[in-house]
Amino acid sequence: MAKVLNWVIVERAIRNSEITLFAPLDLKRILGVSEISVRFFLTRYTKKKAIVKLRRGLYCLDDNLPSDFEIANILYQPSYISLTYALAYYHIIPEMAYTITSITSRPTYEFEVLGKNFRYHQIKRSAFSGYVPEKISGKTILIADKEKALVDYLYFVNRKRYSLNARLNLSLLNKKKVSQYGELFKSKSLKGLIKEIYVQ
Repeated sequence: MAKVLNWVIVERAIRNSEITLFAPLDLKRILGVSEISVRFFLTRYTKKKAIVKLRRGLYCLDDNLPSDFEIANILYQPSYISLTYALAYYHIIPEMAYTITSITSRPTYEFEVLGKNFRYHQIKRSAFSGYVPEKISGKTILIADKEKALVDYLYFVNRKRYSLNARLNLSLLNKKKVSQYGELFKSKSLKGLIKEIYVQ
């Protein structure tokens, strides 16, 4: 028979472990109980809205929601935040980005979580680089550096997936690094687009 888990004990264990997002296996490891006990617990407290199910196998406490950055990194792996969301974060584009955009080496995919869109664009493995771990809201987040965020974005502009923003703040970027990242994609048309935006 599955052990019935006490909410107060489980909640305290989750907070003490300092994890914001957790899977059933995380609770099994932290609590030292069976997988069946964990699944009963998650089903019960998700219905009570004390626990939020972000997607299959990924949960958080209702009163301790993770940041968009943290969700984006965990939701679909491997991935790193890039494109318009990273460009807005670095103030390279003046507009806010409402879709949380990431790069992945897996197939392109999109999720809706907590009323927000999380979009993942696939690129070739040879170009899956140029991201750095950065502390954001106390959590270590994988995000493209400024120059790679721009090149990832221009790659998809070149493929007609995005429109070119006319107000790119290129003064914040290292032109040499931009060109070096452009080489990773082995695309003559992308190299041409990079040269074009620096001429404008």
